[in-house]
Parts: sequence; C-alpha cells; structure tokens
Amino acid sequence: MKVIVGLGNPGRQYEHTRHNAGFWVVDELARRWNINLNSKKFRSIVAEGHYAGEKVVLVKPQTYMNLSGLAVQEIVRYWPVDFADLLVIYDDLDMDPYRIRLRSKGSSGGHRGVASIIDLLQTDEFPRLKIGIGRPQGSMSVPDYVLAQLSPEELAAYQDAVQQCADAVEAWISLGIEQAMNQYNSTKK
Repeated sequence: MKVIVGLGNPGRQYEHTRHNAGFWVVDELARRWNINLNSKKFRSIVAEGHYAGEKVVLVKPQTYMNLSGLAVQEIVRYWPVDFADLLVIYDDLDMDPYRIRLRSKGSSGGHRGVASIIDLLQTDEFPRLKIGIGRPQGSMSVPDYVLAQLSPEELAAYQDAVQQCADAVEAWISLGIEQAMNQYNSTKK
C-alpha cells in the first residue's frame, strides 16, 4: 500500500495559490486513476483506490498547511505503512518555478507543513516530491507570495509540472524511489 499526501490549504480562496501545488497533484492522480476524492475523515479528504496492482490512499489534509502533521499522523495510525511508502507532495520556494524533484528523505527545508509532519511522525525518513515555485520578487513577503492568486497564464504553466509530478508518482509506485528519482530528477523543464 502507498499513501500519497498532497499538501495545501482548504477552501476556495486558496485553490489557485502556489501553496496548493500538492493538492493539484493529488487531484490529477484521482482523475487519472478514476478515484473519487470525497470522503472526509482524519482531518483530511481521503480516497482509496488502486494503481498498477498496488492499493493507494490519496490524502489532502484539511488542517491548513502549518498543521499538516496532525492529519498525516492520524492517517498513518489508521493505515500503518512503512514510512518509505508515504509520499508527501508540496511546493518548494528554493526551486525554480515548474521544476520537480523527488527525494527519498530529508529535512523540511524550511517548509512548515513538512516540518509539522516530521515533528509529529518523529522522522524525516519518508519520500517527498517537491514542485518549484521560486521566491518572491521585490518586496513581496513569502506568505503573501505563496498565498497569492495565480493568473490563468501561471496556472496553465503549472499544469505541465503537475502532469510531470503525477508521472513521477506513478514511476515511484511502479519502479521504486531510486529509479523514479533517476528518471525525473534529471529532467530539465
């Protein structure tokens, strides 16, 4: 079984913001795999399904970003998985926009949602998939930047990254973390 958690903030006002990149990928996986993301439990929207013969659980925590660990902790209590089978997807300020990077483990890199998960699970030994959003230009603060509404053009540009992330998740499930990293971390997009 694989548990795939996309980080973001609940509510329509956050739907088209950079901080919801993880939600976008989970939504795309649900669409591809014909899974209905409509069950609300464990402080999340969750759904179960299958991909490539593997049971998958898709998760969108509804705790708001900085408290994501509360939801993930409840999820892994209900669906006990090896942490190697828990993939967390989120935005990354320190990567160029639209780039993706798959990692087998690591620190939060300053991402408060990931820090919350690491704190409550008491480990950083879980894979993660990061979507680059870049840093704000000029005097815009980081919170304003990650929560700013994206233009239709910016949203369209992120769609390629979302598709690539969904492909990387499928490779992670089918091939394992190392092969998926080799395939998707070398892609220059």
